[in-house]
Amino acid sequence: MYAIIKSGGKQYRAEAGSKLRVEKLEANPGDTVEFDALMLGGEKTVIGSPTVPGAKVVAEVVEHGKGKKVVVAKFKAKVQYRRRRGHRQPYTEIVVKEIRA
Repeated sequence: MYAIIKSGGKQYRAEAGSKLRVEKLEANPGDTVEFDALMLGGEKTVIGSPTVPGAKVVAEVVEHGKGKKVVVAKFKAKVQYRRRRGHRQPYTEIVVKEIRA
């Protein structure tokens, strides 16, 4: 069984035991977080509108971190204009414990 969850404006496919990197959450490592299920899949697919009633995905926060650096460069021809800027997006790594349907 799997579930589709939403976190930080993005959707993720979650299965029991899977590790996911979601947008940074306000939770400490070791805390338990719950997500509403947008869809449940498996033998029978259930699609929510917008969520499946009574369905939750329980996950544990493993760690917080920063993703790989993305370099943003600006350049304008013939005017000696060049700018470089880096960015590292923060994330939270979670482990899905169970899917309650």
